Amino acid sequence: MKETGYTRLAREAGEKLLAEHMYQDPFSAAFKATRMPMLITDPRQADNPIIFCNKAFSELSGYSQKELVGRNCRLLQGENTDPAAIARLRKAIADEEDVAIDILNYRKDGATFWNALFVSPVRDEAGEVIYFFASQLDFTNIKSKEAELAAARHLAEEEVQKRTADLQSALATKTVLVHEVDHRVKNNLMTIASIVKAQARLLDDETAKKTLRSVLDRVEALSTVQRKLLNNDDIGHFDVAEFTRELIQDRIGGLNRTDIEVRMVLHEVIVPGAKASPIALVVNELVGDAIRRGLGDCGGQIHVEVRRLNGHFLIRVSDTASPVKVDKGQQAFGALLLETSARQLGARIEKMCEGDRTDVHVTILVDEHKD
Repeated sequence: MKETGYTRLAREAGEKLLAEHMYQDPFSAAFKATRMPMLITDPRQADNPIIFCNKAFSELSGYSQKELVGRNCRLLQGENTDPAAIARLRKAIADEEDVAIDILNYRKDGATFWNALFVSPVRDEAGEVIYFFASQLDFTNIKSKEAELAAARHLAEEEVQKRTADLQSALATKTVLVHEVDHRVKNNLMTIASIVKAQARLLDDETAKKTLRSVLDRVEALSTVQRKLLNNDDIGHFDVAEFTRELIQDRIGGLNRTDIEVRMVLHEVIVPGAKASPIALVVNELVGDAIRRGLGDCGGQIHVEVRRLNGHFLIRVSDTASPVKVDKGQQAFGALLLETSARQLGARIEKMCEGDRTDVHVTILVDEHKD
């Protein structure tokens, strides 16, 4: 390659720079020996040419030192080099400022590599920029790994989206089926309730009527459970407090007595739908027992509470009423139903009686829906 005038000026500037730093000079020795590609340009010459580069830069670029001296660093740029990166680099040099930039460069043989480039101006004592110093780092392997990770992440995200869509579709299908089952169960319970009501109206025997009414109360409590499960957006989960409030309003309000004082302390407790029916029967039996023992005939007070304990929740029904004669068969069946439901829930029942006051605590393990 024939040396031009520009090449000769660049070479001479490099030789002058090296002459100022003898071979034994630590700067000269480090610059030549380091494995990091480095070069120096001279902005005082036309087109800011390379005046010196080390062996590592020659190996990185594929150009010999003789081929590089006198050339501008843009010889490393190519078709796919980002124009924005080039513009940023040019502006920093024009403004005589430091710049650190990642840029796609090309070797002599046309192969690309990702270059972590750092360029810094070198000033003399008067503050004038006399050189630009540049260091490079080939991080193509890291960039490739990043691209592989990005591609893998994209595939994973696509798979997650697909699986999510499948699960949402399955959940939607399940929700429809659950609603359909709950709807049919609710309708069947309402049909049974209608039959029991019709039968009770045709009976003359008061004991038989009371028996059918107690059956009706239980069927209606279960029907309320199914209606709430059907209308609940959180499929398969049941608010004990909300159900208890509605049952008290139906059972006590249906007595049409002004001498019954009702107090309710109800805090939200969500349980799985599988526990809804036995819990409904527990609440119904506790309230029904208070009504049978005198609340329905003589009036009185009833206090109903649903609240959390440590890892459990409490259903409490406390009543004060003048006692009346109770049908022993109905009372025994109610007690049996309460115990059976409590056993199904793994619940503990505590009953305290003092004079006309009865206080029943049912403690159940909390098993809430968790996201």
